[in-house]
Amino acid sequence: MGQCGITSSKTVLVFLNLIFWAAAGILCYVGAYVFITYDDYDHFFEDVYTLIPAVVIIAVGTLLFIIGLIGCCATIRESRCGLATFVIILLLVFITEVVVVVLGYVYRAKVESEVDRRIHKVYKTYNGTSPDAASRAIDYVQRQLHCCGIHNYSDWENTDWFKETKNQSVPLSCCRTSASTCNGSLAHPADLYSEGCEALVVKKLQDIMMYVIWAALTFAAIQLLGMLCACIVLCRRSRDPAYELLITGGTYA
Repeated sequence: MGQCGITSSKTVLVFLNLIFWAAAGILCYVGAYVFITYDDYDHFFEDVYTLIPAVVIIAVGTLLFIIGLIGCCATIRESRCGLATFVIILLLVFITEVVVVVLGYVYRAKVESEVDRRIHKVYKTYNGTSPDAASRAIDYVQRQLHCCGIHNYSDWENTDWFKETKNQSVPLSCCRTSASTCNGSLAHPADLYSEGCEALVVKKLQDIMMYVIWAALTFAAIQLLGMLCACIVLCRRSRDPAYELLITGGTYA
């Protein structure tokens, strides 16, 4: 009965090690996605410390690949030292993922105030020229998120660009994709996106942080199961004489 329990634990442990390798790839992908998205929205959210959870989660993903290798070797070779090392490393990674979750919630709460502070400055510096980074960022966000202005398209009337152009129109990036004849004129508001960009940028950035949080929570739960199985194998090996004989090939006297 004890041997069956140990064998089941070992089977689950080997399976979890394979999951760790898959998790490593997923975590690295999530971290890279955060970096890429931050690069698209960095004009609206300049707090680079927001990237700390992404950096940590990429590091955890890399470490999980190594953990999976150690776990597989230790399980197959019945190495007590290897399994103990496996459990200790898993525990450290688990603690790290808890830190990632906490940081994710902290920076997620800061997104709204940070975007509100930055977005007005970015719109104020818009000049409509392609080489200008702020102008490119605004046009990109308006096209990608299907929005116009900070709260709505009328916000453009308060910008220096609108007053200088004097053509009573907003950037073409405000035009709906379905409005093929749109030229940005305020005389045809139906051709323009009606929703403002601030709320959508906040939602986008908060969603990204939630991806990090859920990824960390999911794999932290898997690691708990991995630690439990490894501990069962270790405890049974030290307490069950039949298991020791099974490993060494010995026989009862």
